Amino acid sequence: AYIEGQDQKTARTELGKRLPAYMMPSSFIEMEKWPVTPSGKLDRKALPAPDGAAERRAYTAPQTITEMKLAKLWEEVLKYGPAGIRDHFFEQGGHSLKATALVSRIAKAFGVQVPLKEIFAKPTLEELAAVIQELDESPHAAIEPAEKQDTYPVSSAQKRMYVLQQLEDGGVGYNMPAALKLTGPLDRARLDEVFRQLIRRHESLRTSFETGVDGEPVQRIHDDVPFQLMELAAAEDFVRPFRLQEAPLFRAALVKEAEESHLLLVDMHHIISDGVSVGTLIREFSELYASRTLAPLRIQYKDYAVWQQAFKQGEAYNRQEAYWLKQLDGELPVL
Repeated sequence: AYIEGQDQKTARTELGKRLPAYMMPSSFIEMEKWPVTPSGKLDRKALPAPDGAAERRAYTAPQTITEMKLAKLWEEVLKYGPAGIRDHFFEQGGHSLKATALVSRIAKAFGVQVPLKEIFAKPTLEELAAVIQELDESPHAAIEPAEKQDTYPVSSAQKRMYVLQQLEDGGVGYNMPAALKLTGPLDRARLDEVFRQLIRRHESLRTSFETGVDGEPVQRIHDDVPFQLMELAAAEDFVRPFRLQEAPLFRAALVKEAEESHLLLVDMHHIISDGVSVGTLIREFSELYASRTLAPLRIQYKDYAVWQQAFKQGEAYNRQEAYWLKQLDGELPVL
């Protein structure tokens, strides 16, 4: 965001009152005056790029116990090096997903629930530590592994995508394809085994979806699923529809461009994956291919879905439902 005539802190505070967290600008550039074209209109091309606007601030060490604990969480999320109290979350590569991750870590470490918008409104470590100190304790409840069942409930997000996929009638609107460039000698057998390790490790890659006896969608986790790393001449025909009742909702293919140059194509349905998941799989793929050992997973996605179903029976969910029923009461505007 470009601002004129006020400091960044004031601008953030005011915007925080008016905008939802995901619309808050990640960086601000203060302008002495607006560049204009000869006709007097704003010259957008003359506006400075955000990249050069944020230089690393001088390091000021955390002083209080809260600041020290927060600095550790901050460093885990941003991976930007030692965190000082003047450091700015969004100038160090933070964005809404990383802010959400920081909120989760704060809940575990401090036992308080920091609203996401507070990180946008109070983006320095010092400001955020002060917010944490003022909040009432709200004990963090960890999600526990669910008991083994034939099928499990789906999460709200999965239910939405399940219904929309039926309406789309087998389209590719919810496919999540990615392409990785591989250079150097390729161990084809090792590559195949790494994918099989990932499928064994992540239940989501062994999950199919169907309609249960009560008409509600459910997910079924298979002990084993058929998987073959395909070899294609080109990438054009790789993306095609998934059938939600057939696991895995995940496929991979290799395109050989030259002797030591390959394209690795991966596609997953959005009902088992999202942007964070893709990053996790790529990181773990690299670790396994390098023959490193990964720590066991404590919970899987179906455990979250079971937890969410229980949460919907509680008072907190009822309050949220009542709020939205009130907000959406009466005649709704036509979009």
